[in-house]
Amino acid sequence: MFSMNKLDIETRVSIISALVEGVGINATSRMTGVSNNTVLKLLRDIGPACDKYHNEHVRNLKSQRVQCDEIWSFVYAKNKNISEEQKRFGVGSVWTWTAIDAQAKLIISYLVGLRDAGYAFELMQDVASRLANRVQLTTDGFRPYLEAVENTFGTEIDYAQLVKIYGTEQAIGETRYSPPRCLGARSTTIMGNPDEDHISTSYIEPSNLTMRLMNRRFTRLTLGFSKKIENHIHAISLFAFHYNFCKIHKTLRCTPAMEAGVTGKVWEIGDIICLL
Repeated sequence: MFSMNKLDIETRVSIISALVEGVGINATSRMTGVSNNTVLKLLRDIGPACDKYHNEHVRNLKSQRVQCDEIWSFVYAKNKNISEEQKRFGVGSVWTWTAIDAQAKLIISYLVGLRDAGYAFELMQDVASRLANRVQLTTDGFRPYLEAVENTFGTEIDYAQLVKIYGTEQAIGETRYSPPRCLGARSTTIMGNPDEDHISTSYIEPSNLTMRLMNRRFTRLTLGFSKKIENHIHAISLFAFHYNFCKIHKTLRCTPAMEAGVTGKVWEIGDIICLL
């Protein structure tokens, strides 16, 4: 086993490469020949570095259409398995709020927290601080978005909500693990003059699916879930950075950060290591 202060660049690249491809901590340890603690130590170092770079450079965006959504996960245990003494933030259900540029596919903002009005407002504040112009915004029908958007943007936004209507089939047998069938969607203009052809969440939802696929901590019905909220946040920061700067989008044929004008090159894993 290698200790953290003796890890060479190749080993660090191997560890990060495994993590961004959805490999768990234990499997990454076995594949690279380092201890679990060493893998977690590198994650705890690289996560804040990625978040800091994102915070400083994903700014002054010329986005035209933005979509927002939330994705559920849990830390330590599910809510039903938590005692009253254990109930606090970072134990049980946590939500990752994301905002994406619908054209550049860039993750503009991400936030880990609860699904309430306070975090909705915090997300909108962060999104607004990164935009250089008026945008069209689409969210789902979660009511806290209404006040958060109004308090953040005032009238300087074209905002609509898209509410999907699902069936109510009883979850039995194999269908228990399948999402209910979508019967349709209803769009509602909330503010400004949004283009009806672009009232959609069809980009943010696949982005969140990618987060679930490429991050072991989001995989359902496994033991890969996060045990500590801090490590959960670091893993999401690493995912968002790799998604924006390293992963070539099949439609764009470049990375989202390149399409958005944030960078002029495709980043390699070694470039992420250099952030340290």
